[in-house]
Amino acid sequence: MTDIQPVPGIPALKMGNSLVIGDLHIGVEAHLGAKGIHLTSRTDTMFDAVIEAAGTDVDRIIMIGDIKDSVPGSTKQEYREIPVFCDRLLEHFAEVCIVRGNHDTSIEEFVPGAVRIYPATGMVSGNIGLVHGHTWPSPEVMSRKTLVLGHCHPTVLFKDGVGTHVSEPCWVRGSFTSAKNERYETLPESFIIVPAFNRLLGGSPVNAIDTPLLGPIMNSDLVDLDNSHLYLLDGIYLGKRGSLMVKNRHARRWDDDETSPRHSAL
Repeated sequence: MTDIQPVPGIPALKMGNSLVIGDLHIGVEAHLGAKGIHLTSRTDTMFDAVIEAAGTDVDRIIMIGDIKDSVPGSTKQEYREIPVFCDRLLEHFAEVCIVRGNHDTSIEEFVPGAVRIYPATGMVSGNIGLVHGHTWPSPEVMSRKTLVLGHCHPTVLFKDGVGTHVSEPCWVRGSFTSAKNERYETLPESFIIVPAFNRLLGGSPVNAIDTPLLGPIMNSDLVDLDNSHLYLLDGIYLGKRGSLMVKNRHARRWDDDETSPRHSAL
């Protein structure tokens, strides 16, 4: 059985001799720059974090989707930085894998031929299925003991006594509610949602009342979200999601405004 452990302080998952990360969104700085927010590229910083997380016992990296940021289309930053990023990964890892995410249209144009690209329906590694999370996984992926996915950019929302809200990236570990259903003959026992690797992305609070998570799996009755366990990046256990629910102060405004970030992102 493959041991699965988060890397303390870094949104990366060690899985045997593999490192799993997701939601890099290389090129997000160009998107923000077009809106008047000018930031230095974090791609080199993310590469350094990958190497730190990998240590000396990892020879494969699996990126579970959204390597690039723009959809549709692409930016000069993506064409410039993604090939170099992947070339550097190939220098450090014997195998570099990408599971296609919803932002990864034409990702083949950006990566060296040695990079293995898997469909959006996911890939398997031993008893683990890996998928980005924006579409239904394949039956093969769902037949594994554990499902690892991204896409949600999970954060936990904290609210203090004077109403101040602060959110932090978090890991989500939970269980499936049954062993099979009409779509899949076999379902995983558990799931892990990986936090976004790019810290510029912010995130979506998983404990905000009336704020659904992203993707068909997390919006189905297949998973027991209320009894899922939330952990901060440093490993601190926060408790079960159902006992940590808070009202999102932005929920009503975003729901009522069709030009809001929530609507424009859908």
